[in-house]
Amino acid sequence: MSVSLTLLATHGPLRGGPVRDFFSGKPPRLAEPKMSTLVLLRHGESQWNLENRFTGWVDVDLSPRGVEEARKAGKALKNFKFDKAYTSVLLRAIHTLDIVLEEIGQKNISVIKDKSLNERHYGDLQGLNKTETAQKYGEKQVHIWRRSYDVAPPGGESLKDTAARTLPFFKKFILEDIRKGLNVLVSAHGNSLRAVVMDLDQLTQEQVMELNLATGVPLVYEFDPDLKILSKSTLTPNP
Repeated sequence: MSVSLTLLATHGPLRGGPVRDFFSGKPPRLAEPKMSTLVLLRHGESQWNLENRFTGWVDVDLSPRGVEEARKAGKALKNFKFDKAYTSVLLRAIHTLDIVLEEIGQKNISVIKDKSLNERHYGDLQGLNKTETAQKYGEKQVHIWRRSYDVAPPGGESLKDTAARTLPFFKKFILEDIRKGLNVLVSAHGNSLRAVVMDLDQLTQEQVMELNLATGVPLVYEFDPDLKILSKSTLTPNP
């Protein structure tokens, strides 16, 4: 009975009033919401990037420089711990992801490959030299085909078309993983990732025309549990 009286005298009524730590009398410290990390990585330079050709869905591999870019990206991501990774079904993105995961010692994480993350299809331009194509059709027209939002090259996809297949997959699976508190790495392509960045950053059609993602350079987003972007940064790999 004396113990009960002592507790009441020291800490006040056991019901009502603010909740406090039993021993210190201070309000309990609430756990901070868990942040999630999303890293978007355009594959390293491909052999057709090197040869200045429109690649699209043609399944070419990395150039020697592209392999090195992937290794440097991995080194830049050494301090990151990933729960899951996504990539396209094209070799240059898959190979980039394999190199990065080997560099950071995380080859055992779950990897999802899906064609929704493929590069945009360049149609009749695939395999053509970009300089020669500009000489044939004009630099302005080729720039529109490459950078505009809703103008497709002959027989190919526009960025709008690419977004129509990439974003539903991104929101259904990748953003849902982020919502669950997972850290996710995505190795994909210039235009599928442009569609994602346009959506995340709420860019206009005019702004996305100027957006270019460099090969092998990680783009890092931090999210809160409500999918609010807390920060965005670019990790420039060491030379």
